[in-house]
Amino acid sequence: MTRIRFISADGERVTEVDAPAGERLLDIAQHARLPLEGTCEGQMACSTCHVIVAAEDAAKLPPPTEEEEDLLDLTAHVSRHSRLACQIFLEGEWETLTVRIPGGHRNMQGR
Repeated sequence: MTRIRFISADGERVTEVDAPAGERLLDIAQHARLPLEGTCEGQMACSTCHVIVAAEDAAKLPPPTEEEEDLLDLTAHVSRHSRLACQIFLEGEWETLTVRIPGGHRNMQGR
């Protein structure tokens, strides 16, 4: 089980959720009623599930694919540790994962 900390864009709200290995971060966030739209329903065709992974957790994740990087290039408020939540699947050895939902997120492809 991984403890996920979702930090709001303004940094004032933290939502903590426990989830098992194999779960997709986008699904976990949506189940917790967090503002990750996922317009393409996790098919990596938009960028409405953009999150910023905490620096200390970024190395846990496999590197983004070229397709994910291309979508992030079209996304507002991207940082060095930006990822698409639809591409993050929890792994069993992770005890914690902290992500921030960026402010003013929007899908630059207009979907």
